[in-house]
Amino acid sequence: MNRLSLSLALAATMLVPLMHVAPAHAQSTRTFVSALGDDANPCSRTAPCKTFATAQSRTAVNGEINCMDPGGFGVVTIIKSITIDCHEVFASILHSGTNGLVIRFDVFAATDTRKTVRLRNLNFNGADTGLTGIRITGGGTVAGSVVFIEDCLIDGDFGGSANGISDERTGGGELFISNTTVRNTGQLGIQINPGAGLAVGQLILATLDNVRVQNSNIGLGVGNNGRVMVNRSVFSGHTLAGIAVAGPSAAAEVNINNSIVSGNIGIGIQNLAGTVIIRLSNNDIAFNGTAISGATQSFSNNRIAGNAALGTAPTAIGSTSNPTGHQ
Repeated sequence: MNRLSLSLALAATMLVPLMHVAPAHAQSTRTFVSALGDDANPCSRTAPCKTFATAQSRTAVNGEINCMDPGGFGVVTIIKSITIDCHEVFASILHSGTNGLVIRFDVFAATDTRKTVRLRNLNFNGADTGLTGIRITGGGTVAGSVVFIEDCLIDGDFGGSANGISDERTGGGELFISNTTVRNTGQLGIQINPGAGLAVGQLILATLDNVRVQNSNIGLGVGNNGRVMVNRSVFSGHTLAGIAVAGPSAAAEVNINNSIVSGNIGIGIQNLAGTVIIRLSNNDIAFNGTAISGATQSFSNNRIAGNAALGTAPTAIGSTSNPTGHQ
């Protein structure tokens, strides 16, 4: 064999294994998933992936995952600032026997300064064995983290922790839930429980607007260092309480405005123990076993009627400032 032939043969031999190496996928600002996608794809619009987990690995920090068509896109653990937005498309996470989506702020990169996760138009189905639909965790190093949950549906979590949405951050942060339904869970529909011993400013500041929580043991549970504003929301069909607040080790505060607490077998609104402030304004509290248990404060414009028992009457707050309002 002459020198030229030998060189060509060696080159061909070296190229053979290289032909079987999968190409590396660069991270994009926007990626796509599809029911007909393949996780071997780069998650582009023309070559979408199959699952949220793979799409996240190919999405840059602060980037966005979109859904191209209806489908189930698998459970995922979020480890970076990201948006999953599947509006106008039915996007499902079936999570029987496990969590649907976990946000682990404690493993976000130090360079990920925004620490923000946005979830929009996702349907979580625990199939009656799911643990938690959306679970949010993180320690003392993640203060300032933010979660937006918009236009979502969480259903069927009766296994293990059995919660719909559970915010367990112990480093503080913000939570915004809007236009969302949580139903059929074995324990809490929504839990906001950052724990005791947080530094000043390390609170969970949560806003719930147009949220419906139905058929759980407790609809909304708030614990130590939770500060929650509830507006235009419904809590109904719960076994123990529609809304329950406890502050055994650190203060917890909940303001409930323009909302419905109705049809709960046990208690409508419950002050469990500790340093708790519950403020009520313009709510309908009706058809519960007991309307209110424990101390609450009222702006004297709530409608409390049709309950089997009133329980603890609210204490009026503020003084009349004009014929139609209070301070």
